[in-house]
Amino acid sequence: MSEISARQADAPPAAGAAASDSYGTPLPFGLHRLFSAMNALGTLWILALMVLINLDVFGRNLLGAPVRGVTELVSLSIVGIVFLQLGDTLRTGRFTRADILLDRLKRTRPALNDTLHALFHSVGLVLMVVILLASWEPLVESVRIREYVGAIGDFQAPMWPVRLITLLGLSVTALCFGLLAWMDLRRLAGRGKPGATA
Repeated sequence: MSEISARQADAPPAAGAAASDSYGTPLPFGLHRLFSAMNALGTLWILALMVLINLDVFGRNLLGAPVRGVTELVSLSIVGIVFLQLGDTLRTGRFTRADILLDRLKRTRPALNDTLHALFHSVGLVLMVVILLASWEPLVESVRIREYVGAIGDFQAPMWPVRLITLLGLSVTALCFGLLAWMDLRRLAGRGKPGATA
């Protein structure tokens, strides 16, 4: 996302204009900055992976000495990157979804559109919490048994940091779902006031 589009995503609606949905609007307590920072960290992680993979290719083909553990690090990193960027992906409305109906309702039945968004975000919150609770025990067990990927004597990487990042990403995404649902309900309640668009 370019700097200009990022500023537009974080900018509040213009005065007198009612937001059509909660995506891209600033979150309470400046939490959108936290989500953006995690997204940026995930992007830097991708760049680091690109450098590592290229070093492995050059070392393998030019020096006959590949970088150890690249395969394992890439497989772990993919999971970490996804969960680091999950919250900001939701906040900016870039989750994969079929929005043909919602786009039509946004123009013709904005109150129903808000209701469906609030329902979607509430269900998302519940699902994230369920997955979060189910992911706690594997993290504890991973630390206890010192779980790792790789081979003894060659390359070993602990699993618990990625599991911890997964929990962090799930927590942030659950928080984002909850805040979006709250914003949807506030906007829906505002439509019932005199002078509001129904």
